[in-house]
Amino acid sequence: MSGQIYFSKFLVTDQVFYVSKHTFALVNLKPIVPGHILIVPLRTTAITLGSLTPEESQDYFRTLQLIQQFIKWEYKADALNIAMQDGPEAGQSVPHVHTHVIPRYRKNNFGDEVYKKIDEWQFRRDIYLGNGGREGRKQDATNFAPDRERVERDVNVMHEEARTLKKRLREFLKEFPEINEKWGEHI
Repeated sequence: MSGQIYFSKFLVTDQVFYVSKHTFALVNLKPIVPGHILIVPLRTTAITLGSLTPEESQDYFRTLQLIQQFIKWEYKADALNIAMQDGPEAGQSVPHVHTHVIPRYRKNNFGDEVYKKIDEWQFRRDIYLGNGGREGRKQDATNFAPDRERVERDVNVMHEEARTLKKRLREFLKEFPEINEKWGEHI
């Protein structure tokens, strides 16, 4: 992959498994379940969904549709949660618009607990707003407290997961040429 890719101010190039013209997909630092990934616009100044240009927005949702189909296939999920906290007051912990794609299953389903894990944001929100709200975004993003129940993964583990997903995405698109024709022109 050429060029560096950032999620807010964090260099994530080695965690990325898909890139389109304006959007990328990456593995999650602290996934709720295996296969929990993020869709993010390449432009790091895009904080909320409304800040995307029409072209970026179209590319973003095309990427989301492609990757959610792939994740469902790859992780043999029965369904997916597609979740976005659109701004700090909505629980956004990293100041860069992003969408969570989380595999869900009939068996061993933890139900609405997923929302509690996604939405454990009051503490992060208080810190964010205490740093001056929008001005606080310009400060060190490491000020946000990590979720207490999830542990950060090793960068090498995430890099290997991204490499595997990139390879598997190519296989997915070969198996489903109609999806490749519709969404996969950037692979």
